[in-house]
Amino acid sequence: MAVYRDAKCKLCRREGSKLFLKGEKCYMEKCPFNKRPTAPGQHGAGRKKVSEYGLQLREKQKTKRIYGVQEGQFRHYYEVADRMKGITGENMLSLLERRLDNVVYRMGIGVSRTQARQLVNHAHFTVNGQTVNVPSYSVKAGDIIAVKENSKNNKFFEQIKTMKVANMPKWLEFDPEKLEGKVLALPTREDVDSQIAEHMIVELYSK
Repeated sequence: MAVYRDAKCKLCRREGSKLFLKGEKCYMEKCPFNKRPTAPGQHGAGRKKVSEYGLQLREKQKTKRIYGVQEGQFRHYYEVADRMKGITGENMLSLLERRLDNVVYRMGIGVSRTQARQLVNHAHFTVNGQTVNVPSYSVKAGDIIAVKENSKNNKFFEQIKTMKVANMPKWLEFDPEKLEGKVLALPTREDVDSQIAEHMIVELYSK
């Protein structure tokens, strides 16, 4: 599977908006996007008329990069969402939000989805008592996500115990002291905090 290894800040510049891929750095003045908000490359500052297809493509690329998934995975989420009852775009975003790496990030464990994904890959978490090291694992309402017992003394998780939980999505709860959280309900469209025009992605894939 192809992995993006270049500077992540270039992705924000390419999409013309902050994707918050670098955690705290994204909120600081030294964020490269603040200094150079134009697209990377020698022609990045040039103004170009973007077609409808181009706008839809950029929206898809932006969403992929926010959640850190590859094209094949992203297409799969769309196809699954299209078969579900309800609005396809909203279903797709709900499926992306239910990824284990995203849930860990949204609980406040990890400064970015990339860091949360790494923690999941290193098998630091259990879901309903079973170790899960697959970032794309899809959680369900009622699932209990917890840090493994033998990982709780890790310096990183020791710091998490003392943190104050802020901006917790209403569909999740997390107890820093116990290092344990619960999926209270499945996420809805209003629970997605990123500025995403999902209807444009659906239009792109529907062609």
